[in-house]
Amino acid sequence: MMTAHAPQVRAWRETRTAVETASPTEQAALLAEQSRLIRRSVLAMIGRAKAGHIGGDFSVTDILATLYFGVLRIDPARPDAPVRDRFIMSKGHCAASLYSVLAYSGYFDPAELDTFMGPYSALNGHPNRTKVPGVETNTGPLGHGLPVAVGEALGTRLRGHDSRVFVVCGDGELQEGSNWEALMSAAHYRLANLTLVIDRNRLQQGARTEETNALDPLEDKLAAFGWEVREADGHDHAALLGAFAPGAGPRPVAVIANTIKGKGVTFIEDRVEWHHKVPTPEQIDLALKELA
Repeated sequence: MMTAHAPQVRAWRETRTAVETASPTEQAALLAEQSRLIRRSVLAMIGRAKAGHIGGDFSVTDILATLYFGVLRIDPARPDAPVRDRFIMSKGHCAASLYSVLAYSGYFDPAELDTFMGPYSALNGHPNRTKVPGVETNTGPLGHGLPVAVGEALGTRLRGHDSRVFVVCGDGELQEGSNWEALMSAAHYRLANLTLVIDRNRLQQGARTEETNALDPLEDKLAAFGWEVREADGHDHAALLGAFAPGAGPRPVAVIANTIKGKGVTFIEDRVEWHHKVPTPEQIDLALKELA
């Protein structure tokens, strides 16, 4: 299993301290730079592997950068510390973005990203908790991450820890019934330490979510299930920092993060075919120029 990369842990701590002590404008600029680095990394990873889910990776990038560099109480040098915040990437097919943010946080050497989806690589197409430090649970089959997060939130509360649990779900993933059972359970147990972040890019594999199985009015549905619901621009780091603040009462928090699939590269943005499409070398060059 890979281990923490000390130089990168130091760099992460420096950036994290800078974010915590900066003005709101400076915070947004620092987090935007991390997002840019993550997108460039994901582009290179998928280009080398000739496989991946670049559209969903790019839509969730700003959410991940904000969480890891501005919100989560974690120590990449001690990924299994008993008292820590937990993050679960339920949309596990977007593993490239998760691996990138874990590497830039110091959980392992960023050089390992070059092995993404390669033979015998720990960095599989879906995250594996036994191979990659910082991965809390295996994900890939949609509809599993939120139920696991409910168990994690309940478990940390039973231990008397003040840890928070965050889980990112895709919006198309909410068509899985297991998620609605988990939503109901979280509200029943009043899991105020649980935050669900919905990557609301309105696209899923093959079509738009509202054409496939309509989710709206999503805010009303979540509220009816007993959640405190917030809505934010999923690419506005300042807005995300505010949305990820602890809830005001005993209810779990759901953040509808409105995003654009493929955000950051104009020829990929909001195009359904880029759910699982690999850019050509020429397209990679164009995208890198946009992300320069």
